[in-house]
Amino acid sequence: MAQKPNGQILQQTASIDRSSYEPAYAQLANILRQSMAAGLLRPGNQLPSEAQICKRYGVSPMTVRRAINSLADQGIVIAEQGRGTFVKPIAMGEATFHLKKLQEILNDAEHTSVNVLEARIVRADERVARKLAIPPGQRTVYIRRILRTENLPVLYHREYLVYDPTRPIVEAELEVTALRHLFSGTGETILKHGDISLEATLLNEEEAQLLQVEQPRAAFCFEHLFYDFDNKPISWGWFIGRNDLLRFITQVGLLEG
Repeated sequence: MAQKPNGQILQQTASIDRSSYEPAYAQLANILRQSMAAGLLRPGNQLPSEAQICKRYGVSPMTVRRAINSLADQGIVIAEQGRGTFVKPIAMGEATFHLKKLQEILNDAEHTSVNVLEARIVRADERVARKLAIPPGQRTVYIRRILRTENLPVLYHREYLVYDPTRPIVEAELEVTALRHLFSGTGETILKHGDISLEATLLNEEEAQLLQVEQPRAAFCFEHLFYDFDNKPISWGWFIGRNDLLRFITQVGLLEG
């Protein structure tokens, strides 16, 4: 790994604020993190020795070790036995894309609305039965809805729920409220865990018409399968999202600030 002389990569202006409520190790971890963001410590560089850091910032070896462990837990540095601790190189394969854009749409109560197109009891065909682990022909609740933001259709949602006669579908579950809770992690829920997959798709005629776009048109498809606290499938469905209104962005590496 590429290295710089250790004496050249310690910030000369930063210091530990002894009057701060923030622990010294957290302040030190932040100082080292900022050194990386500023390019003083670059991917592959070895961190200064424990003794050098102790001397420069006037901290104990325990404080240094806690700061380094904190950075390691964040995936920023990596320790190599017998060699030292190094700034972890950028790994594009570890980039994580979150569904934040979907959450933003659903949480915008002022501009997001839902139009329920259909809600009825249907018999499960083989595909639905397989997804929900129920016998073919068992009753399910089928819901179709369009979500609009700024009066533009942005998401088309279809969902099958295992029918439970003791728990009738209430109006709130048909509205955007239930979906908002689902993506924000708030409110009461009977869901324990779920699987969500994202893939590209081409809109069919119905989807293009409902989303008010012309074919051929690519789109995002978010398939979801949710389980109850007995680890049984309870809901299977998918969102079809317009690719011109949805963007998924992530960052790799460190930024200053």
